[in-house]
Amino acid sequence: MTVDDDQLDRAFAALADPVRRAMVARLSRGPAGLNELAEPFPITKQAVSRHIQVLEAAGLITRTREGQRRPCHLVPAVLEALTSWIDEYRLETERRFRRMDAVLDTVKEQEK
Repeated sequence: MTVDDDQLDRAFAALADPVRRAMVARLSRGPAGLNELAEPFPITKQAVSRHIQVLEAAGLITRTREGQRRPCHLVPAVLEALTSWIDEYRLETERRFRRMDAVLDTVKEQEK
């Protein structure tokens, strides 16, 4: 899945909130309804509903209808796209540190 810059911005902004990160963590274990997502938080169901809307707008979750219940589901492809974006920069940084370690090892050997 290719994610554009706007979707990356929305997803990272959505994940900046600790309540929404906790909801994503809960949804990683399986679908959950509003009441289940609201349970651990001392906030109103209206506030939980707003958090769900933000996650949905960011493409991180979807909702389905099962009778009167509307469970939320995590969208793993979007999370994978986020981690891929992060990994690009993490891997490049690790390569730089490995090169710097090699240079430092060479300098230490030359000093002996």
